[in-house]
Amino acid sequence: MPKSEETNLAKVVGLAIARQRMLCELTQEQVAERLGIGGEAVSRIERGIVMPNIERLMQFAEIFGCDAADLLTQASHRPEDQAVRISQMLNQLTPADRQLVLEMIERLTQRLSQD
Repeated sequence: MPKSEETNLAKVVGLAIARQRMLCELTQEQVAERLGIGGEAVSRIERGIVMPNIERLMQFAEIFGCDAADLLTQASHRPEDQAVRISQMLNQLTPADRQLVLEMIERLTQRLSQD
């Protein structure tokens, strides 16, 4: 994998970890304490400076109560993975709010496909 793709992947995975941490209402320091590492290490991972290895990714997932695959799916550019992510977000909404989001997506899709 070219270095630029590796760097981009580290940043996207880091953002997914940060997003999941915030959803769990945890600070970087709390996550670092559970991992047995320093707060700066968590910050470096979230900023994409350091790519977590598989073991660390599994530890993050355990702390956040999600699957490690969820952290990777959030970082994926594949339409199938993005559809799973959208589905997970929609599941958190009321039926009326889901309908609103779907209508917005339909309008955006129509608008963007015209360009």
